[in-house]
Amino acid sequence: MIIGRQKERKQLEGLLASDRSEFAAVYGRRRIGKTFLIRESFQYNFTFQHEGLFKGDRTDQLYAFSASLKDAGLTDASVPENWLEAFELLKDLIRKSPEQKKVIFIDELSWMDTPKSKLIMALESFWNGWASGRKDIVLIICSSVTSWMINKVIHNKGGLYQRLTERIYLQPFTLHECEEYVEAESLAMNRAQILEGYMIMGGVPYYWSHLQKGLSLSQNIDRMFFAAGAPLDEEFEHLFSSLFRYPEEYILIIKALAGKKSGLTRNEILRQTGIEGSGNFSAKLDELNKCGFIRPYTEFGKKKKDMVYQLIDPYTIFYFHFLEDKPKDENYWTNQLNTPVRNVWNGLAFERICMWHTANIKRALGISGVLTDICSWSCKADPDNGLHGSQIDMIIVRKDQVINLLEMRYSATPYAITKESNEDLMRKRNDFITATGTRSAVHLTMATPLGIIHNSYAGNIQSEIVADDLFY
Repeated sequence: MIIGRQKERKQLEGLLASDRSEFAAVYGRRRIGKTFLIRESFQYNFTFQHEGLFKGDRTDQLYAFSASLKDAGLTDASVPENWLEAFELLKDLIRKSPEQKKVIFIDELSWMDTPKSKLIMALESFWNGWASGRKDIVLIICSSVTSWMINKVIHNKGGLYQRLTERIYLQPFTLHECEEYVEAESLAMNRAQILEGYMIMGGVPYYWSHLQKGLSLSQNIDRMFFAAGAPLDEEFEHLFSSLFRYPEEYILIIKALAGKKSGLTRNEILRQTGIEGSGNFSAKLDELNKCGFIRPYTEFGKKKKDMVYQLIDPYTIFYFHFLEDKPKDENYWTNQLNTPVRNVWNGLAFERICMWHTANIKRALGISGVLTDICSWSCKADPDNGLHGSQIDMIIVRKDQVINLLEMRYSATPYAITKESNEDLMRKRNDFITATGTRSAVHLTMATPLGIIHNSYAGNIQSEIVADDLFY
C-alpha cells in the first residue's frame, strides 16, 4: 500500500501507456521509499531488474549484473568484461521478451559507477543508439545519491543531455502523509505525537515503519534509537556512507552546522572544519543541499555573496542533540520530558518543521497565490541608529506589500505571550523596520503547536499558525 505519492505514481504508470520508449530517473535521499514506489507502481512486473552493490568494485558490479540477467531468463549470460558488453546482454534479454512493454528497472545506479568504469558511456549507447529507437521499452534508473543523479544524468552535458523523458524527485513525507501512514498502520497517535515524531524522524518512511503498535511514542523512540541493539543505532553512519563515497568531510560540514542554529557562511564553515576552500568544497555544499540536509539562504536585504548555510534535516539535528554521544539509559527519551536539553531541541526542531511546510503556512495565511520570497533576517545592535540587535528565522516577503515576521515557538500547551516576550517581539519588529527602511506593512505572525492565549499582550499579533495548519 502506497501512502501519498499520487503525482509520482501517476507519472510512473503513465510510462506504460506511452506510444514511445520512455527513460525515467527517480531520485531522492536514502530510505525515502523510491524502490517501494517503483515496485508497487509496476506491480513488481519487470522484464529486468537489478540493484547496484554498495561499495562493490567494477568486477563485483559486472558479476552481479550478469546474475540479474540470468534471474530474468537469460540463462546463458556470461560475466561481461565491461559495461558495453553488459548492455549488449541486456539487449538480448529484451529481444527475447514476449511482453508488450519491456520494463527495465536499475536501482542504485550510482553504486555501479565505479572509478573508470565507463558506465555512463555504456548507458548512453544503450539508450541513444538502441532503446530510444523502439516503442516498447520503459527504462527506469534510480539512485539515493541525489547529487550523482543530478550531475551525471539530469544535467549531463554529453550523450544523455536532455534524453530523460521523465524525472521524479521523491521528497520526504509531509506531516499530512505521515498522518495518513499512522492511520493506515493503526498506530493510534494524535497530532501532537505525530508532530513530535516528525521533529525526530522527519518525513522518512523507513524510520516511521519501525513504530510498533501498543507502545507510546516515547517508548518507540527509546526502542528505535536508545535501547541496546536498537534498529536505527548506526543509521547516521550508514546514511552518509551510502550517499557519499568519501563521507568524512561531509560529516565535518554537517557537524559544524549542527552547532550553529542560525547557520554559517562558507568562510565560517571552512574555519571551523579546516577543509580546504576550493571548488570541491563548494560542490560538497551543493550536494548536501540537493540531498536535503542543509539549505542555503540569503538574508533579507543582503547579497548572494553573504549566503548562509543552515542544517534543516530533522533526523540529523536529533542525532547531534541526543545520539552522537549516546547515553546508556534505555529509557532515555521517556526520561527527558521537560528537561532543558529537550526544551531547547523542541524549539529548534519545531522551527525546522515550519520551514519544511512553508506551502502550508502560506495556505493558512490565505496567500497561496501571492508571489513571495521566504528568507531570514538579522541585525547587530547599533544604539546610535536605534537598533537593539535581532534575529528572525523566517520572513515572508509578499508581492502585496505585506511582510510577515514569523515567530516560531514550541509549547506543549497554548502559548502565553508575556510582557517580556511581547517587548521582544516589538523590538524585533522595530529593528526590522528601522534597519531595512521597508515601506511594506509588517505583520507579526506567531507559529505555535496549539495557538496563543489571547491575553492583554496578544494584541500586536496579526495572524497565527498552529500545528493543525501544517497537516493540510
